Amino acid sequence: MSVTMRYREAWEGFWREAPDGPGAVFWDAEPVLTSGMHLARFEPLMVDPGLPLIDLGCGNGTQTRFLAQRFPRVLGVDLSEAALEHARAADPAGQATYRVLDAVDPAESDALHIELGDANVYMRGVLHQCEPEDRQPLVDGIATLLGERGRAILVELAEAAGPILQALARRPTGPPAKLAPVFRHGIAPGEVADAALPVYLGVAGLTVLADGELPLTTTEYGPDGARIELPSKWLIVGRRA
Repeated sequence: MSVTMRYREAWEGFWREAPDGPGAVFWDAEPVLTSGMHLARFEPLMVDPGLPLIDLGCGNGTQTRFLAQRFPRVLGVDLSEAALEHARAADPAGQATYRVLDAVDPAESDALHIELGDANVYMRGVLHQCEPEDRQPLVDGIATLLGERGRAILVELAEAAGPILQALARRPTGPPAKLAPVFRHGIAPGEVADAALPVYLGVAGLTVLADGELPLTTTEYGPDGARIELPSKWLIVGRRA
């Protein structure tokens, strides 16, 4: 099973249109406000920080490059080749490596695990953007990549983010400039119930080791000049003993 062609083409179209440069995409906030905050919770629960680290859904690689400063081997993977073109262009020194991966396809996850062995995984804001039928296969793929020793931190929009996004989309002046392309390409964030996350993980044989809430910082600002933040939940997971 793999993602639909419509979904893949939507992301290709989005990233082909996306401008270069930091902060040009709605969710492309500075690492100090995103992956840096997540690592403070993730690193203490890693079994082996020396395992390869996979940034799943890496997009243009902003967080990948930050992670590559902290871990010996970092691989950014994404469904979109156009996204990876942005990532490689922004990383001329090759701090990380990048490749296309359809993590919903078990054959691709299996092949990557055979190549790398057990890995740690960082994933921010991917599950809620998946088609509903792809969510469990995605989590199953993460379990494959982790193997026995890997750990993952998953950061996803909370249910409470839904009304905020709806209000932004319905503003009389239209959605914020950086959010509009997301809707235009048909990849508007879907709703994943907070209670569904542990269910997906349990079916995949993963245990929640720690969880909590943090704001998901965006690169857009509201009419009051304040940075738009969306409620999110983070979970650190690993294979059941």
